[in-house]
Amino acid sequence: MNLAELAEKLSLKVLTYSEGLERNISGCYVSDMLSDVMANSRKDEIWITIQTHSNILAVASLKNLSGIIIVNKREVDEETLKKAASEHVTIFSSDLTAFEAAGRIYKLIR
Repeated sequence: MNLAELAEKLSLKVLTYSEGLERNISGCYVSDMLSDVMANSRKDEIWITIQTHSNILAVASLKNLSGIIIVNKREVDEETLKKAASEHVTIFSSDLTAFEAAGRIYKLIR
C-alpha cells in the first residue's frame, strides 16, 4: 500500500510533501518518544505520533520512514511544515487516536 491509498482510506489530511504519496509503507510504528522511534522503527514504516516539533523530521529522515501521521487533532506549526517539505518528509494530520490509526493500518496491510 502506498501513502496516497492510506490517506484516502483513513481520511488523512496531507500537510506536506504530497510528491511523496507514491511511497509504499511496510507497517507502522507508534510512539511519542523520539529515542524509542530511533531505536525500534524500521525503514518504510509510517510513524504515528502526537509530537509536532521539528525534531520529528530528523528522526523520520534518519530512519527512512515513509511518513508521519500526527493524530488527536494536533496542529503542526508552519515552520515545521516548511522544513518537512524541504526535507521531503510527508506529514499527515488525523482526527483519529493513535490506537484507532494503528488498528486501521494493521487491518489494511496485513
